[in-house]
Parts: sequence; structure tokens; C-alpha cells
Amino acid sequence: MMFIQCLTVSLAVLLVGTVLTIVVHAQKTGEYGSTLNRRAQIVRELLSSNTASEERITHIAQDSDLLIERIGSRGEVDVYFTDARWKPYAEQTLEQTAYARIAQQANEIGDSRRHYFSNESFPVLTYYCAIDETSDSGLLLINGDLSAIRQSTLESILWTVLISVLTLIATGIITYYLSYRVIHPFVEMNHAVQCYSRGDFSTRIPVDGKDEAAQLGKSLNEMAEQLRTLEDTRRSFVANVSHELRSPLTSMKGFLEAMRDGTIPEEDFPQYIEIVLNETRRMVTLVNDLLDLARIESGTIQLNFEVFDINELIRRTLLTFEARLNENEMEMDVRFAQEQCSVFADPAQIGQVLRNLIDNAIKYSPKGRVLSVSTYSMRKTVYVTVRDNGIGIPQEDVPHVFDRFYKVEKAHTPAPQMGSGLGLSIVKRIIEQHGQSITVRSARGRGTQFTFTLERASSGKRVTDGGKRNGT
Repeated sequence: MMFIQCLTVSLAVLLVGTVLTIVVHAQKTGEYGSTLNRRAQIVRELLSSNTASEERITHIAQDSDLLIERIGSRGEVDVYFTDARWKPYAEQTLEQTAYARIAQQANEIGDSRRHYFSNESFPVLTYYCAIDETSDSGLLLINGDLSAIRQSTLESILWTVLISVLTLIATGIITYYLSYRVIHPFVEMNHAVQCYSRGDFSTRIPVDGKDEAAQLGKSLNEMAEQLRTLEDTRRSFVANVSHELRSPLTSMKGFLEAMRDGTIPEEDFPQYIEIVLNETRRMVTLVNDLLDLARIESGTIQLNFEVFDINELIRRTLLTFEARLNENEMEMDVRFAQEQCSVFADPAQIGQVLRNLIDNAIKYSPKGRVLSVSTYSMRKTVYVTVRDNGIGIPQEDVPHVFDRFYKVEKAHTPAPQMGSGLGLSIVKRIIEQHGQSITVRSARGRGTQFTFTLERASSGKRVTDGGKRNGT
């Protein structure tokens, strides 16, 4: 394909050059014929006035490097020239020329002819005309040398061929370079995509420049990085889910088999049945969290936005934790900047956010500590803060608390404080679906504080949007 393109360009240059050369050659020949015509008219006037002398005609022939011939009605020939090159032509008889073919058509206006002489050693253009109106006046021939024009034409042809060859070479180099620059990146992209299709997301495309190919390569590299991250997340997700499900199932299976084969005495059954039930509840919670997270991330949960009082929702949510708060001997510190604070959100989803955050605060706080919940508004945003005075989170773990299955505890053994590692992931995605943000501040031994934002509703806003907010 590249060779055909180069050859086409070269042939086009050659064709254009040849046409131009032919046109220029014809133009120069025509101009030279006009010059011979003017010389013929001068000589014709001299001959017609009977004032001509051989010296004057010879001078004209010498001045313009011409061979001037006067052929009488009886075939007598008078020749005038100075350059020895014309001697072989002057010595030719009329039978060796085209005289017989032009004699009958000669007139006062005149005409030009190529190849008047036979056996030309150099190209000649002959202009011929009748000397006067009488039939026996004879014929005047002005012969001019076309060697210079022919040489110029040959040089033009040579230059045209040379330029065509150079064009072929130049276009070949340029086409190869451009083809390499254009095609080679796509070859690498194709190789990279094939690697991605096999699950190898480590391949990267070299990006050089800012053209379209480089931008596409950069986009593919970014896609590969995202796919690699997604694949790592998927593998981690499968591993974590497998572990979270395998651990309680193994524990339950062991206790039930021990009870069946008598390893555990019958009087201890209630104790181990309670352990099995706790593990069952933990599995149910894990499965429910997985389903909730899957529905949120897939966008199948439709948010029903409406205006409600966030302070009232917090009060109702805290009442559901009253028994656990009393059990843990925890005090409540509730601070609302104003008695009523209206927000525009999905109350059911925000209620789940509050439950998860309060549950974590109770779970990771020793007995006798304080649980603080506060709200305040600033312009069009409402800030909700849940803070505990519990064990806190190490600084190196803070950036990862919203990751799925991430746990500050490195051991995966069941414990009263052990969670599924999905609660905060669900919280973050619910808040993001609302177009809002959530932040965390914590330090080991100093407690943890979560703050999320909601859209503040104007006092006159009392309608819902039917769950169409934020593209849901």
C-alpha cells in the first residue's frame, strides 16, 4: 500500500512535468516561428523592392544565425549563410528537400514546417512564403536552428525525471516515517488489548507526543490501570467473602458435629447453640450487607428524595440503640445547632448511614464512654457528625476505612468488635449517591469522628422528586 502511494505520487509528478515540458516546448517553437516570420517579411520586402543586396541579406542571416534560401520559378537557388553548419543543408538539391510539397501551397502569408531537409544533423524549423503575388516570383525560405530549444526541452525532461525520482524517494521516506508513527502505535495498542483480553493488565503502551494516537494510548493505559485495580479488588473481594463465609461455617460445622457425636455434653448444648446462632446472625448480616452494597453500586436502588428533619431522624435512630447504649453504660451527647434542620435526601438511606455509624461508635467504644451526635448548617449544606471516644483508628489505616472488607483488626477471628468490613463502604456509597461527601478524623486511643454533608432544604420546599435526583 505504501509503495503504491509513493509510485502514484511520482507518476503524477512525472505526468505533470511532461505535460508542462510539452507545452513550454510548443510555446518556444511557436515564438521562434514568429521570429522567423518577421525575418522573412524583412527579406521579402527587400526582394520585392529590388533594392536587396547579397550583403544585406547575408547580414540578416549572420545576425540571426539563419540559412536564407531564394528559389526561383525555374528552380534556381540562391543561399545566404555565414555559419559552416548550414553548408550541408545549402548543398542539398531540391529533390532532397520537401520543396515539391510546399511549392504549390506557398503564399504571401507564409507557413512553417519541420523536417524540410532530409538527413538533418540538427533540428531545423523552416518558414516559407511567396516573394510576391506573381506566380513566377519564386519562394523564400528562412531556416532556423532549433537545437537550443531542443536542448532546453531535453534538460526539462531530465529535470522532470530527476524530480520524479527524488519525489519517489522523498515520499517513500516520508510515507514510511508517517506510517511508522501512525501504524506502529496501533500495533502496540492491538498487542496491549490482546493482553488485556487474556487478563494481563500489566502491559502498558509507550506514549510519546500529544497527537490522537498518543491520547488513545494514554486512555488505554488508564483503562488498563482501572481494570487492574478492579481485578485486584475483585480477587480481594472473592477472597474476603470466602473467608468471611468459611470461618463461621467451619465454626458452626465443628460445634454441630461435636454435639452430634457426643464430644460436647448435652448439658452444654444451650451454650454452643447460642454460639451457632450468633455465627448465623453474623452470616445473615454479612450477606445482607453484600446485597445492599451490590444494589447500591449497580444503581438498582432508587433514591426517594424528600424534605425531612434530620434532627428528628437522628432522635428516632438513637432510640433504637437505647438498649445497647445502656448495656455499654454509654452517655449520649446530642447537640443540634437549631431545633429543626430540614434536608433534601432519602430518609431511609440516610437512616441506614446513621445506624451504621452509631453501631460502629458503640461497637468500638469501651464502657462508660460518651457518644456525640451533632448537626449544624452553613449556607446550603448541613453537616452531621457522629463522634465516639473509643479505641480510635491508627493513622495508616484511616485512608482505607471506606474500602470493602477493610478491617483495622488484622486477625480474622470472631470477636465482639468484629464487623464485616462493609458497613463504611455502604455509608460512603450512599452519601456519594446523594452527591455529598463524608470525612473521617481519628487517632489511636482518641476516638473517631465521622462527618457527612447533606443538601439543606429551603423552608418552602415540601415536594419530593420521585427518586429522580442525581440520575437515580
